[in-house]
Amino acid sequence: MSKILIVDDSATIRASLSEAVRVMQHEPIVAENGEQAIELFSLERPRMVLLDVNMPGIDGYETARRIRAGYPDDWIPIIFLSANEYDQNLDRAIECGGDDYLVKPVSAVVLSAKMRALQRQDEMRRKLTDLSAELTTANRQLETLASQDGLTGIANRRTFDFLFERHFAQAARQHVPLSVALCDVDHFKSYNDHYGHPAGDACLRQVATSLTRSCRRGADLAARYGGEEFALLLPDTAAEGAQHVVETARQYVATLAIPHGHSPTAGVVTFSAGIVTLAEDRDNTPAQLIARADQALYQAKNLGRNRSVCV
Repeated sequence: MSKILIVDDSATIRASLSEAVRVMQHEPIVAENGEQAIELFSLERPRMVLLDVNMPGIDGYETARRIRAGYPDDWIPIIFLSANEYDQNLDRAIECGGDDYLVKPVSAVVLSAKMRALQRQDEMRRKLTDLSAELTTANRQLETLASQDGLTGIANRRTFDFLFERHFAQAARQHVPLSVALCDVDHFKSYNDHYGHPAGDACLRQVATSLTRSCRRGADLAARYGGEEFALLLPDTAAEGAQHVVETARQYVATLAIPHGHSPTAGVVTFSAGIVTLAEDRDNTPAQLIARADQALYQAKNLGRNRSVCV
């Protein structure tokens, strides 16, 4: 049962319309002027308004205008009722936010048909609104999935590349530091071979969590770069700060003490890292900065792994 707001300064017409609304199995709510109508609309939130045009105080047109202004995102059907039948009245009614215009005395059959038609439109609009909201939620979820690594839940390579290019351009333009670290889990292939892929996946997730924990500022980003390799993007961070972030992450991984019986480096899982900071005389493109980070990572591996090299 829907609430129908009936607004008319005539008690006889209010009673007649109320009876017609009850026959249609709806609940009538009555107001004798525009001020009452606006107050009742706010309190009762009816699903339709039957609104007399000519009333003392504010007329029906102004009442409709105020209702629409007060609830711009909630479309409620408004049917104007008037003793005057002129084209300009219908035009004004639509302009003020009305949806239909009936001439009094109103036939109960015509009123019922008009109300049913507008209720169907209202139901269709609400379904479309709900569908639109569901699509918006689904699109946001898809955007999240597109930006996240499916295994670890942190940012993926696509997201890293996109943000890296933006921060690189900003750092070069504003002459502020930008650091990048490439991190590689030591002897991960032998870990996978010995403990199995499920254990390997769990290991990567724990390393990813450690890297994320080390990123304390909002702009810092930990991403899965590929396979067992991760990347840290550290805007407005000089070399010393970047090295601190990486070493903090390495300590987190060490604290996990994930057994790695087939690592010639240590008995637990470790990782190596290459750290670089933007040098405007050497790094003309993001690719050049990444290449230097990769070289620094190579040096860390050559020096025995389980360490970071900052160049």
